[in-house]
Amino acid sequence: MAGYGDDDLFTTWLSENGYELPASAPSKAILRNRGSQYIDSTYGARFVGEPVDPFTQERAWPRRNAIVGGVSIPETTIPNAVIYASFYAAFQEATNPGSLTAVGSASTNIKREKVGELETEYQNSSSSGSFVDGLTPIMTVVDGMLAPYLRFVPAQSIGIWSIG
Repeated sequence: MAGYGDDDLFTTWLSENGYELPASAPSKAILRNRGSQYIDSTYGARFVGEPVDPFTQERAWPRRNAIVGGVSIPETTIPNAVIYASFYAAFQEATNPGSLTAVGSASTNIKREKVGELETEYQNSSSSGSFVDGLTPIMTVVDGMLAPYLRFVPAQSIGIWSIG
């Protein structure tokens, strides 16, 4: 599975932003793939439009019926913001291996529990009540870059349910 963009564009992006990959980082192709996987798994269900070929297409982009700012995005286009957001995620993964994934559960958030003299506090799972909200790593730069390409999707429609 290929990541968004290509290695040459990733190299240019790194240089233009003053970033340098650590010597221990995986190849650029692997990093681009990881960054793209993060973008698709975190934002894919909320992107405007639909995949051009939802049955065989490897990535969330390109899309059809995608309109941003009143302008229709051609079905063959992957917006630069999506490509560059995946590069940012790839750089994050290169400098902090494993940071694009999180493993845990809502039960690991302690708010308050007292056993004898020992007291532990439990957190609510999140303001939206989602189990995954507190686990999904969110990069504000990526969030901002992709905001124009996202549509509002109620949490219940993407399989995230609130608990009373």
